[in-house]
Amino acid sequence: MTDYREVNKAAWDERAPAHATSPDYALQSFVEDPKFLSHVVRFDLPLLGDISGLRGVHLQCHIGTDTVSLARLGASMTGLDLSSASLEQARSLAGRLGEEIEFVEGEVYDAVELLGAGRFELVYTGVGALCWLPSIERWARVVSELLAPGGRLFVREGHPMLWSLDERHTDALVAEHPYFERPEPIVDESGETYVQTDAKFEHTTSLTWNHGLGETVTALIENGLAVTGLAEHDSAPWEALPGQMQRDEQAEWRLGDRPWRLAATYTLQAIKRP
Repeated sequence: MTDYREVNKAAWDERAPAHATSPDYALQSFVEDPKFLSHVVRFDLPLLGDISGLRGVHLQCHIGTDTVSLARLGASMTGLDLSSASLEQARSLAGRLGEEIEFVEGEVYDAVELLGAGRFELVYTGVGALCWLPSIERWARVVSELLAPGGRLFVREGHPMLWSLDERHTDALVAEHPYFERPEPIVDESGETYVQTDAKFEHTTSLTWNHGLGETVTALIENGLAVTGLAEHDSAPWEALPGQMQRDEQAEWRLGDRPWRLAATYTLQAIKRP
C-alpha cells in the first residue's frame, strides 16, 4: 500500500523552495518590516486576539511564515511539519529575523511523542492543513494531548464544502469529491501549485481527505475540548476556484457571482476542558 506520507512529503519537499521565492509568501517583506505579518494571520487577528506570552505550536507549519507571525504577536512558538525542505526554509527565515522558534520535523500524529504532552497553551492550524490527514479523530486526540488544561485551539481551514467542489469547472459549482471523511484518499495529479512561480515539478501526485464540519466539531468534543467559536467565511486566501473568484482589497478571494452561495473557509476555536 502506498504510504500517503511519503507521497505528500515528496510533493511538499519539491515545492518548498518555489514557495519561499514566490511573492505570495512575501518573505522579503518580513525582512524589511519587523511588524509585517502573513496575510493568513492578519485575517485571523480579530478572532485570534491577544496571544502574547502563550506557549504555542503551529501544526503543519510549512515554510514558517504564519509561525513567525504568531511569534511577532508575542507567543513563544514551535513549528511542526512533515517536510524537511519546508523546515529548512522556515529555519532560514526565522534565523534572518532573529526569531527563536523551534522547528521540528515529523507528522502530526506523532506530535505528542515529538513535542511532549500538555506542553502548550495554544495549538494553531492554518488554511489547507487538515486535508492532508486521513483521520480527523486522530488529529483531535493529538490536539487535546498537546494542550494544557484550559489551553486553546485556533483553526482557520478550507471549508469542506469548498474541498468537495471540482475546480476544473469555471462556470458552475460542481460537487465532485466527498464532503464527509472517507477511508480512501482523493488522488490529485497536478504539476502546479497554488502560488505564483515558474518552477516545474516532477512530483505531481498528492493524497488528501475531506472532513465534514460536523465530524471535526464532534471529534474535538469527544476528545475533551469545548468549542467556543465557529465562524464561516465566504472567502479564501488563494484562488481556490480559478475563473470563478475575484480578489478583494484584503487579498482574499471569493466568488465573483453571488459569493454568499459558498462557505469557502471557517474559523474554529476550542478550549481544553480541565
